[in-house]
Amino acid sequence: MQKKDLIEEGIKRGLIAFDENKEFITYLYQNKKRKYTNPEEQVQALSFLKLILHYNYPVEHIKQFEQVKMGSATKEADIIVFSDKELQSPYIIVECKKKDVSDLEFKSAVEQAFSYAISELASFVWVTSGLKDEYFEVPKEKPRQRASIPDIPLYQSKEILEYKFVAGGERGDKKFFDLERIKQDELTQVFKQAHNALWGGGELNPSTAFDELDKLIFCKIWDEKNTDEGEPYKFQIYTRKVNGQQLTDEQINKELLERINELYQKGREKDPEVFKEGIRLNATKVRAVVGYLEKINLSETDLDSKGRAFETFMGSFFRGDFGQYFTPRQIVKFIVDVLPITNESLVLDTSCGSGGFLLHALDKVRKLADEKYKNRNTEDKIIKHHKFWHDFAENNLYGIEINEQIARVAKMNMIIHDDGHTNVIAWDGLAPIAKVEINPQESQETKNLKERLNKLSIEEQNEHFKPNHFDFIITNPPFGSSIKQTEKAYLHQYNFGMKESTWLDLKPYRKERENQSTEVLFIEQAYKFLKEKGILAIVIPDGILTNSSLQYVRDQIEELYRIIAVISMPQIAFSHTGAGVKSSILFLQKYPLSQTQNIKNLKEKLQHKIKKSQKYEEELANFEKQKAQEIKALNAQYPSKEDKNTQSYKGQKEAIASKYKDLVLSFQNRLIESYQEYKTKVFEDKGLDYDIFMAIAEDIGYDATGKEHENNELIAIAEELKAFIERLG
Repeated sequence: MQKKDLIEEGIKRGLIAFDENKEFITYLYQNKKRKYTNPEEQVQALSFLKLILHYNYPVEHIKQFEQVKMGSATKEADIIVFSDKELQSPYIIVECKKKDVSDLEFKSAVEQAFSYAISELASFVWVTSGLKDEYFEVPKEKPRQRASIPDIPLYQSKEILEYKFVAGGERGDKKFFDLERIKQDELTQVFKQAHNALWGGGELNPSTAFDELDKLIFCKIWDEKNTDEGEPYKFQIYTRKVNGQQLTDEQINKELLERINELYQKGREKDPEVFKEGIRLNATKVRAVVGYLEKINLSETDLDSKGRAFETFMGSFFRGDFGQYFTPRQIVKFIVDVLPITNESLVLDTSCGSGGFLLHALDKVRKLADEKYKNRNTEDKIIKHHKFWHDFAENNLYGIEINEQIARVAKMNMIIHDDGHTNVIAWDGLAPIAKVEINPQESQETKNLKERLNKLSIEEQNEHFKPNHFDFIITNPPFGSSIKQTEKAYLHQYNFGMKESTWLDLKPYRKERENQSTEVLFIEQAYKFLKEKGILAIVIPDGILTNSSLQYVRDQIEELYRIIAVISMPQIAFSHTGAGVKSSILFLQKYPLSQTQNIKNLKEKLQHKIKKSQKYEEELANFEKQKAQEIKALNAQYPSKEDKNTQSYKGQKEAIASKYKDLVLSFQNRLIESYQEYKTKVFEDKGLDYDIFMAIAEDIGYDATGKEHENNELIAIAEELKAFIERLG
């Protein structure tokens, strides 16, 4: 029973009541009114209701906010459960703390509750924050060392069971508890508190703690999926008696660690790609995390809730140094919404970060499944509904992420959303895709180079990453970094990795660039991955669209792709992730090879025609001749070597060179203008001109700090662009 259900049932049974604004709660049997807006009071109310509705204790056996004598001092116990209705024999002491209590404060609460129990001669202690519970039996004889137990006994049952949670809630004739589904905000808190329990105090750095928490979440999900009805879950705290004595905490923790490691190893046998190293936590740290996660059913918690919880937790953790790996949800949703992705589409993100694009694509297909199987009133329809979207997740979603830690996060994100993780790889998204054949007749140097490239190939990591394979690539590649030829042996394999002569250069040349920006290379890599007519949606810095030095990039995009749309983002789009570069979203559709070649041929013919009509080479020769004549005349004025060393001579010579440089540049610009003018006409005549969807988004649903608000122009733009893409067919 979830929090909301407990409250509603408590009201229905006359156990509690609220004022109109829900600021105060009244515990009706004792007629005690308390401030419900106090976070600790909310935990208190739920604990009170659980004692009655879950553990079946009569309300007449419970007293709240009870005075307890501690020597000469008087303290207040949150809840005391008595074994008799006369309230003479204290049985359970309950201590409640707010949800975000630190582990240190929680331990202090345990000490406090235990001292109350000893003073009152109670048998059991329950300490709870709502997110975390710990239970203890209080020995009757000294020394009264705390003994952890899985749960307090049910009413009229003094039996301490070995464990609390069983799949289905029953085992034989005994009643246990099954796991519970919780909502997004509470699950986010659970993740945060569990993470804090690992790195708090500085024993682990936050990044290592995040990795280790990922492993334990992996174990938790594996345990849920592989525990049969009526069987106890392994991912929980067990206890038992040996020679009449309860296990010590040290023994409990040791056995728990053994069970967790067993789950981890079994999970890794099926999914060796997820984690490559063992759990690096000691038994005490594992116990701390299990305490937060053991009662939650992650498998059955609503996909949206647990997905958003994990993303919110990740966002808060990675927002600093790792902010570049997270594309704002509004942008991701916009891109995925406008694309005609179906359950049969093959979808790739070449720099997937935490998997945001992949998860939104999965969510889109899940909604298609919901629409297709609206009335899931038979087992057959339920199976078909699940297969519709789950097969897509498992077989059609692919991601590449160069950072191994972030790749693991993406895998876990997919696992939490019910699979698809096996097709997320930790690899360089710009590495060669397919292996190349090595000819025995080739030189040893060529063979060595090909062997090195083959070891780098993405296909080497996962055979499903093939050229000309994907229907959609949706990505936000890293901006501002460069690939250097001296660092990456594959750069020369990119056309954008080579520097080529332009149509106005008299001497053709092609040579390797020293470096190239990653965002430019990702555009070409996407072309290699896409099928003909496949669509690329990519976030790019505006410099690709505007810088004159990148005209060659725009020229090649024009030859490789049909430009569908350019959506300009506001300056603040990525400010909260630490990136202030003005950006746009580019939608491109891959041309068939024949179309690309046709465009190239047309452009080359037109360029040749213009150069010929304008007598380009002759004019350049004339400029050179005139420049030589002027320099010759200048030399005559300054005949000696000493004359030529004067500033006057050097200045005049430089002015002549600058003059003819400007004349050549002006002449070339006239040719370029003519070329653009004629190209537009020729493309129209040949049916190669087309409409491009253009839009400027000023407000996209959040401000420069990342704080969300309701005004989001991308929603309206998405509707228009979606219709535009549908008309393209």
